[in-house]
Amino acid sequence: MTIRQGRYSKFLRPISYIIDLTLINGLGYWLFFKEDNGMNFFLFASISWIVISAISPFYEVYRFTRLTVIFTKIVRQLVVFSLLVLSISALWEFDKMTPTRIGQYVLVLFVCVSLAKYFIYFALQRYRSDFGGNFRRTIVIGSNGNVINLEHFFKENPEYGYKLHGTMTFQGPNAISVEECCRFILEHKIDEIYCSEKELNPDQLNALIDFADNNLKIIKFLPDEKRLSSQSLTRDYYDYIPVVSLRHMPLEIPFNRQIKRGFDILFSLLVMVLLLSWLIPVIGILIKLETMGPILFRQRRNGFNNHEFICYKFRSMILNEEADLIQVTKGDERVTRVGRLLRRSSVDELPQFINVFFGEMSVVGPRPHMVFHSQMYANSVDKFMVRHFVKPGITGLAQIKGFRGEVESADDIINRVKYDIFYIENWSPLLDFKIILQTMYNFIRGDKKAY
Repeated sequence: MTIRQGRYSKFLRPISYIIDLTLINGLGYWLFFKEDNGMNFFLFASISWIVISAISPFYEVYRFTRLTVIFTKIVRQLVVFSLLVLSISALWEFDKMTPTRIGQYVLVLFVCVSLAKYFIYFALQRYRSDFGGNFRRTIVIGSNGNVINLEHFFKENPEYGYKLHGTMTFQGPNAISVEECCRFILEHKIDEIYCSEKELNPDQLNALIDFADNNLKIIKFLPDEKRLSSQSLTRDYYDYIPVVSLRHMPLEIPFNRQIKRGFDILFSLLVMVLLLSWLIPVIGILIKLETMGPILFRQRRNGFNNHEFICYKFRSMILNEEADLIQVTKGDERVTRVGRLLRRSSVDELPQFINVFFGEMSVVGPRPHMVFHSQMYANSVDKFMVRHFVKPGITGLAQIKGFRGEVESADDIINRVKYDIFYIENWSPLLDFKIILQTMYNFIRGDKKAY
């Protein structure tokens, strides 16, 4: 049997929502609306619960979250929700929504939601400890008290799903080099690196950060309060051991991912129904009239977590063996007359909404590169691989800033990476909306690098 390994399960959050919403509406029906139509209540209560949980955030429970923190989240969620239930009863004046019954409803709901949340939490711990699933491979770098405490935490608490593959140091008689450490991480497929920041000099610190960024590894620090506390970092606690994360990525939050994925599905579905349904046959005929070959061009590109996927485009070139190796340049003789028109208007990119619909891409994100180019840039451009912490996009911040298409100089790819990392660290629905609007404006105005 293959045990699932990863940073999260995409099914946990939807299951938790379904359980809680079932409890909210089931108890409401049982106590208030057995004989009456309570559709207004069910709708208002469900929307209220989702909104409150997004603001709280109620569902942000991780493997290292303490039980007291979970209890606080439950109490805070139920208090605000109870006030909204009282407002519902005053607004619609349902006969059976008396203060006594509302009190019973809130009390029973508190017990049921608490049992459900703790059951999921402990079931996951049991799954990790007994079956070794949902685990992360880790190493710890350092030799001080905090390192020893974290090492002990990993070994004595298998229910948290961390598998310690080694503790190493850059100081003392057992010291190893940063290069040896990096080789170990790659050979053993380590997921997360934990460092005692106090024991690293600036060169070692920068080398590890660069290595983690360029190889899609998570790096966290046991803080030295004199050096790291002044920076804008995310602080967590494993038991009572402080751990800080170097890079804040909003799309690591499951609710944000769900918002973005929901928008991607809706937007791509509209494009496929309203545009691609009739555009593919029309463009297909034009392509076939000029040259022989397929209508759609299929190319392997690197996506989320550097996994390869098949990216779709309208074919804009004659069939050639260099399509996966050499980027299109201005005046490229491989581009057909129809293809030149498609590329100039960016219509050739529209089939990628199929990739978006199936979850391989997003509407907005770093543009995916050919596999050959990804390998080349990964070895030559610092932090290039950070772009693969999120799904690639049809459009992105770098594209609307002028860094799209052909890479004419080293500055082009460096600036593309810079804007992509800014997007990853500062994502919001509003930023996506701005990028989409600017992309539409550029489409109407025309882009000098679209060729």
